[in-house]
Amino acid sequence: MASETFQNKLLSVQSNLLSFAYTLTSNREDAYDLLQDTTLKALDNEDKYVENVNFKGWVFTIMRNLFINKYRRNVRSAVIIDSSDDLYILNVSQDSGFETPEGALSAKEISDMIAGFSEELRVPFSMYLAGYKYAEIAERMVLPLGTVKSRIFMARKRLQRTLGGYR
Repeated sequence: MASETFQNKLLSVQSNLLSFAYTLTSNREDAYDLLQDTTLKALDNEDKYVENVNFKGWVFTIMRNLFINKYRRNVRSAVIIDSSDDLYILNVSQDSGFETPEGALSAKEISDMIAGFSEELRVPFSMYLAGYKYAEIAERMVLPLGTVKSRIFMARKRLQRTLGGYR
């Protein structure tokens, strides 16, 4: 494609590209940056465009790929930079671990609670926690599968009620 024809096609889709960039970024400045990056990338890769391919789709694909690549790059490099004078952000105490009952209680305390369950609830629940599948538990305990699922469910609910006060 002649360079001038290519540039005219690219100019004709600029408003559509800007609208698409705005929907991707939800920010006017970022949308303009994405539009500029897309235009430059399209111009740099003019020789890779094949005449019988949908031009608008080709350019929109470039924009979408640029946006995705930038997003992934930002996620990977998400680092907290503390620019405060006294390093306040870095010195703020982090998660205390007491957001969940597991953080407030030791594993032994939770195990002791489970040990306090009746045998019909404790055994299948302990096996489930150990990694056995429902069918394996049912086979070993010689119980119907539905009974095993019910007992594990009841044990889980009882444990949730017991730990509910620690939240």
